[in-house]
Amino acid sequence: MKVIKYFQVALESITAHKLRAILTMLGIIIGVAAVLVTMGIGRGAAANITSRIQSQGTNLLSISPGASSSGGVSGESGSAGTLTIADAHTLMNRALHPAVEMVAPEYGANAQLVYGSKNSRSQVTGVTTAQVTVRNLTVASGRFLTEEEIQNQSQVVVLGSELAGDLFEAENPVGLSVRINAQPFQVVGVLARSGGFGRNTPDEQAYVPIGLAQGRLFNAPRYRGEYTVTAISVQAASAEQVDAAQRQIETTLRLRHNLKANVDNDFNIFNQASLLETASDIAQTLTVFLGAIGAVSLIVGGIGIMNIMLVSVTERTREIGLRKAIGAHDHDILLQFLVEALVLCFLGGLIGVGLAFGLAALFAQIPSFTFTVLIQPDALMLALGFSLLSGLIFGIYPALRATRLDPIEALRSE
Repeated sequence: MKVIKYFQVALESITAHKLRAILTMLGIIIGVAAVLVTMGIGRGAAANITSRIQSQGTNLLSISPGASSSGGVSGESGSAGTLTIADAHTLMNRALHPAVEMVAPEYGANAQLVYGSKNSRSQVTGVTTAQVTVRNLTVASGRFLTEEEIQNQSQVVVLGSELAGDLFEAENPVGLSVRINAQPFQVVGVLARSGGFGRNTPDEQAYVPIGLAQGRLFNAPRYRGEYTVTAISVQAASAEQVDAAQRQIETTLRLRHNLKANVDNDFNIFNQASLLETASDIAQTLTVFLGAIGAVSLIVGGIGIMNIMLVSVTERTREIGLRKAIGAHDHDILLQFLVEALVLCFLGGLIGVGLAFGLAALFAQIPSFTFTVLIQPDALMLALGFSLLSGLIFGIYPALRATRLDPIEALRSE
């Protein structure tokens, strides 16, 4: 009951000095908003990165050429040149690789694409029909390459969404012709936007039949009589079988490349699930770091609360002396000023929450802000709890100072 009574007293004191109370709460308001917005930005960015990785499939394995070795000296990564189309065909054998669902070999290089007066130097990748499934690609208009076009090495191309926009702007490119390294290709499809990282994302690429890319377009080198590939994408049968698929692939490729037990792999296997785990760990660390930066504002706000409460104790010295003279105990005085500090922090925290949601809505209206500011319940509880803790910690000293006032000296004060 005493807490309720002192809560009413605190509200009366705050309403009696509205401007001072607002200025006092300003530090808490900014602190709570800063914590929520910074943590929201961290979590929003993490969710955006996670969704981009997941959009490519968590059961995806990417195989790329490793480093060549000569005289015990390793070259640059990707310089081995021993990964071939025959390796990809072998990996398609389900009897040898029960954990492998689908295999999509690739051969890509940069090329000049021209349409009218527009041109773009972009990645052109030779693929098979499996590419659209393994890489979770979606066709927005037209269609993807057919098996017949792959076999006949037809001069057809599927464009990524960004690349199509660069070359054709608002015009529908399906059915039109584009020149790739001065050779004409008919556009048969345009992919939906998929996102990703770096320049060589599906949105920025063009896809042609793999045999055509290896032969007529780029004159790919051969290894043991077979065309080399720049990558092999493998879809595991399920997310649980990714590790098993990776072991089966590694065993097969080492045997095919005649690698001895003491020799390192001349290829790299990239596990999409491990990237997702690493990204989650980094995002969590980033969120905590950003939240800690925002928490500094709460500490500053708490110091402001302490300063004002000390001023309040000085102003109300006569009131404290009168209350002590008529029987108020020290813990009553302590509770009164602590409740007042906590009420200031709680009200400031609520306003800060409203400000944070307002800023999140504002960021959502900015086109260049590519992800949502995620303000989650645990962040709300943390920010409000930290603001109350700040009020408790920084309100104790002024409250203790109030209890130490001598009643007679307090009554004499003007």
